[in-house]
Amino acid sequence: MTYLSRIRINPLRAESRKLLANPRAMRSVVLHGVPGEAVEQRILWRLDSDNPHRPWLYALTRTKPDWTHLIEAAGWPEADGEHAHIADYRPLLDKLRTGDTYAFRVSTSPVQNTRTPVKLTPAQATRRKADIAPSSTTESHGRGPRSLRLGHRTAAAQLNWFLNRTQKWGFQIPATELEPQVPGIELGEPAAPEIRISSRHRLSFGRNTDGNKHPVTIHTATFEGHLEITDAERFTTTLLAGIGPSKAYGCGLLTLAPLPAA
Repeated sequence: MTYLSRIRINPLRAESRKLLANPRAMRSVVLHGVPGEAVEQRILWRLDSDNPHRPWLYALTRTKPDWTHLIEAAGWPEADGEHAHIADYRPLLDKLRTGDTYAFRVSTSPVQNTRTPVKLTPAQATRRKADIAPSSTTESHGRGPRSLRLGHRTAAAQLNWFLNRTQKWGFQIPATELEPQVPGIELGEPAAPEIRISSRHRLSFGRNTDGNKHPVTIHTATFEGHLEITDAERFTTTLLAGIGPSKAYGCGLLTLAPLPAA
């Protein structure tokens, strides 16, 4: 079984402010929403804070979750209304067909691998120094320093990263539907794809490893638009596995919505 949850967050509470500011802290709370070894489930989650007064947390889990702890710490436990909606994901997966179209939303961490970065972070500079040291394995074999994984920082690069990968994810982005042309007037530019970047963020937080705190920086982009399924089986895998890196920190969860009736 797989379940998609939507939990409303109260941004005015002290615990909420901590979670909203730190993806690592939010990840920990999400993992505590399922029994057993949650890390083995590869839980996907996403924080939608378009409206800073009404942020929503989405989570995709392989077992049915319980969000009582999150509601009590960062929600409106005494207020009216639905605090957390948990839906069986299987009916959606079962009806996916090649050629179907949906509205979509996903937050991603677009990255590139390069041996010639323009600017290194302190952690990357340390790694690069170790790579080129005379005793290093890469240097002794004449291969030079290893490539570094860097986040794309411009909207154009992030959009190209996404569009160049949609086919392997089992879908494509259709072109914008244009009004019929006026007789005698030609359109100078091809139709643009039905996609936009609704938000971009640079997230920085600490991660404890081997008793030491290491800085982590992630560049994220949230994409919205329309998609058409080109391979239903591959697309199903994409929904369950997520898109791109940094899934532990709120990236990769692709959600769908019906397109409005024409």
